[in-house]
Amino acid sequence: MPSNVTTSKPSARERLLAAADELFYRDGVQSVGIDRIVQQAGVAKASLYNLFGSKEELVKAYLDARHASTREHVERTLTRFRTPRERLLGVFDAQGQIFTDPDFNGCAHITASAEALPGSPVECAADRYRSWVRTMFTDLAREAGVADAEGLARQLHLLYDGAGVSARMDRDPSAATTAREAAAMLFDTAVKAPNS
Repeated sequence: MPSNVTTSKPSARERLLAAADELFYRDGVQSVGIDRIVQQAGVAKASLYNLFGSKEELVKAYLDARHASTREHVERTLTRFRTPRERLLGVFDAQGQIFTDPDFNGCAHITASAEALPGSPVECAADRYRSWVRTMFTDLAREAGVADAEGLARQLHLLYDGAGVSARMDRDPSAATTAREAAAMLFDTAVKAPNS
């Protein structure tokens, strides 16, 4: 390798987030202590507190990173579709791709929020994720000309959540396909409904 080429080592922040992502997602937020995270990241405990302030803030950063990754994946998947109907249903195609990952362990936001205190940064991160999902469905429904876009979005959000729970608990990646079929029926019915 030429002497002028250097490989940069991930920063302490990047290593902490990578360790948190792996450990929190696989083992759960409450069961993973700070010591395991700093050991896996190969950083001093003081680095974690200097960068994040607390474990709760690290959990929030982990959830925000998961949110950004999911959003990017869905948006990238939706570029393959042309019509508003295809784009709306394509969300379930993106979800199905996530379900086929051998490390899929359910929705990180649902899992973390089940253990979070009301009003905590963790609950707020989960709320932001859920708001994004609902807004995405609402915007796609409006784009498709659905009169009651918010009503359809609520229904689709339930399907989205249910597919995730089914894929995890039943170990059934095809849950996204089933949810997509139900979403198509809901969409077609909503489009035929008279304007309010």
